[in-house]
Amino acid sequence: MIDLENMAILIVDDMKSMRSIIKKTLRNLNIGRFIYFAENGLEGMRCLNDKKVDLAIVDWKMPVMNGAQMLDAIRNDKQLRDMPVLMVTAESERDIVYEVAEIEVDGYLLKPLTPAMLEEKILQAMHRANHPDEATLFVRKARALEEAGRLDMAIRCQQRAVELKPNASRLKRNLGILYGKSGKMTTMEKCYLEAAAINLQDAVTRHLLSKFYWQKKEWNLSVKYECEVLSLTNRFNDYAVKEGKQLLALKQNDLAVVLFAKLIGKLEKNLPVKEEILDLCMEHEEYAFAEKLLVRLLREFPSNHGLFYKAGLIYEAIGDNDQALEYFLASDKNMIHPIKSKLKVARLYYLKNKVIQADDFLTAVLRIEPDNEEALELRRSF
Repeated sequence: MIDLENMAILIVDDMKSMRSIIKKTLRNLNIGRFIYFAENGLEGMRCLNDKKVDLAIVDWKMPVMNGAQMLDAIRNDKQLRDMPVLMVTAESERDIVYEVAEIEVDGYLLKPLTPAMLEEKILQAMHRANHPDEATLFVRKARALEEAGRLDMAIRCQQRAVELKPNASRLKRNLGILYGKSGKMTTMEKCYLEAAAINLQDAVTRHLLSKFYWQKKEWNLSVKYECEVLSLTNRFNDYAVKEGKQLLALKQNDLAVVLFAKLIGKLEKNLPVKEEILDLCMEHEEYAFAEKLLVRLLREFPSNHGLFYKAGLIYEAIGDNDQALEYFLASDKNMIHPIKSKLKVARLYYLKNKVIQADDFLTAVLRIEPDNEEALELRRSF
């Protein structure tokens, strides 16, 4: 049993002022005898491995290791995984609530903190720690049995936890994971589908369904569930890009476009991810979607001259030579790929029977690179 007055508490926050405020509030509430501090999740984990701590109060946004990453590390540590954790944040986005909920946080606090709010959340968390409900006890027993290699018994305990809390999607999902480990894939799928139906916000289960259907080569279902994931969280954005890339390689371009469109629609001004998708579409000759994405990127990042050359390549590929020439000229003007841009301009001028203009650009190329074979070959064709 953890005594509120004598418990040890770790406060993890990169702001010294916030650490001081929480400590002062705890003292006024007469909660906690030992108070430890850490500036980020990595320091927090070192403290937890060095000292006995009964409760961690962790900030969401921190450098080095953020709150969600620290929470994940705690839940995956056999010695620490059952320790109560309260998450503190100034944010209110759904992603944050989702992240901490899926990694089993014990309380969620929104800044600015009030003494009443902090006391209430601590009391609730410590009551659950001191008096775990029956479902939690079965979950812990299932976990221990799984680690001991007794999957059949673990499944029985997890099933009992599900019976006690039939509307807890995480419990149903974890039952499915156990069935999967025992090789019962049909039952695993059924558990995942039931968990997804129970909780329309359960992104993790939907992600697992997407991966399951991918392995079965049921691409449509895989994309369907991954799109649902993207509507709920940013956590699996990198996976969506990877899956889209694989779909392009499998010649499943239509499905790749559906996935990319869903992802791009929720991203704000995230040039690296959008440009990666643009490059993938160009590489796999998915020029119709690439053009739409390019128009969006040029609108969002009008001063990014690096997009001009790619724009030229796309319009050249779809046969719009006038637009291609315009962007290659802009690329050349801004010294983006100077030789490549000049060669593209020269070739397009040549196709328009503007030999003098073409020759001017070839001359500029040969001044930079006298042995450029493409320029010499094009000049010989005049």
